[in-house]
Amino acid sequence: MFALLSIAGTLAVVIFKWRFRIMNTLLAVSFLRKAIVMLSMNMPAIREKLMPRLFQR
Repeated sequence: MFALLSIAGTLAVVIFKWRFRIMNTLLAVSFLRKAIVMLSMNMPAIREKLMPRLFQR
């Protein structure tokens, strides 16, 4: 049990430390980028915050 918690903790720290590198690597794949944009635009909270900023003069 301790080994499993240690592995999970280590994995969480590594992901947190390299989160931007991981995100940039995933977003470099066009299919994943399109899927992430489609999913985020289906979320009303994100869409309501983003749309006024995009079309602001």
